[in-house]
Formats: sequence, structure tokens, C-alpha cells
Amino acid sequence: MFRPRSLNSLTLVFPCYNEEANVGRMIEQAVGVGEGYGVDYEVIVVDDGSADRTAQIARSAADANPRIRLVRHERNQGYGAALRTGLRAATKDFVFLTDGDNQFQLTDIEKLFSKIDGCDAVVGYRISRQDKAHRRFNGAVWTRTVRLIFGLQVRDIDCAFKLFRRRCLQDLQLESEQLLIHAEILARLKKKRCRIEEIGIPHYPRTAGQASATALPKVIKSVGELFRLYWRIR
Repeated sequence: MFRPRSLNSLTLVFPCYNEEANVGRMIEQAVGVGEGYGVDYEVIVVDDGSADRTAQIARSAADANPRIRLVRHERNQGYGAALRTGLRAATKDFVFLTDGDNQFQLTDIEKLFSKIDGCDAVVGYRISRQDKAHRRFNGAVWTRTVRLIFGLQVRDIDCAFKLFRRRCLQDLQLESEQLLIHAEILARLKKKRCRIEEIGIPHYPRTAGQASATALPKVIKSVGELFRLYWRIR
């Protein structure tokens, strides 16, 4: 097990929307990481106005373990809004984010740890992405567009397996409500001249629940956010 020299405390953040079949396992994995590395840690679950039992499951886990925190949106605000909430709530020196859909094994955080001593952020790229063909195609087009607009040398913009030094996130004025959030974080970090590294992370098929962040209205809204972000950053 590789442990960075600078790792003293860790926040693990993941947003959820109607993930009752996944959230319990995600919490178990996150707690396992924190306990396994023996650091001061917290697990932050952001429930983005779920209509199922996601919040109840997370609340029960939080009641049983004070290191687990549930932050709840009373109504669905969007994937980007949920991530922003989670990042604002983080209190530890390092902040790890992922999604609540169980398409990654959280033990692979060791791969991010292997690089973080030499940079400010480590971002994963999905190895053999296990999504349907249209999602892989849309993701490739989106990544190329964002790379071109912002000059980002990252091969998988939206991979939800990222680790940051919290001090680099604290003054970022994040605004994205939908899918643009990953691109916005990286573009703003680049503007701050933060050092960003990347590493491949195994990706697994979704076995429960349904992806909602890639619905057409949300994609259209993200495109509009993309061009507004470009004008703000430049």
C-alpha cells in the first residue's frame, strides 16, 4: 500500500442522485480507504434531491459513524451543483472525488497517491471505459472540445476519479451546475498554474441504477455553460 509523504488527512466526496442500490457500497469502500490508510478522514455524501432511499441509507450510515456526513439538496440541482456542495464541505488537506455509481474501485486511489507528492492534483483517465458506445463517443467529442478551448493536456476530462490538495480548491469560484464541472475545475486550476498529473484507472460497468447526468437537456445546458466559462476565464 503506497502512502504519500504529505498525506495527513483526507476527504472523500461523492454525489448521488437516486443511487439507493449503490450508495451503501460506496460508503463502505470510502470508509475502508480511510481506515486502511490510517489517516484523519471524512466521507461526504451529497444527495442531490433523490426521490428514492439514497438519503435514508446515507443518513443511517452517518448516524453509525461520525466520520460520515450527509449533505442533502432538497431538490435536484444538477451534477455540478452537487459536486460544488461536496467540495465546499470538505475540511481535510486532500480532497478525493468520485461518483456514487460504483464504476470505480476506491482502492485504486493508491494510483492517485503515487503521484500526488509531486503535484497539486492527480486526475484519472478511464482504462477501457465500460459505458455504452454513444456515451463513449459523446465523451470523446466533449474531451477534445474542452482540450481545444482551454488548452488542457488531459485525456479524459470528465473521469470522476480525482485527487486535489484542498488549498488549490479553496479560492476557485466554481459555477457549473451540470457536466461542465470537471472541465471548469481543471481550467481554473490551470489558470492558477497548478501542477496537474494524470494516471489510468480501471473502469467497471454500472450494475445498478441509471445514469442521469448525460440526459440531453443537461448536455445542452452544459454546452451553454462551456462558452460562458470560456469568456470568464479568458
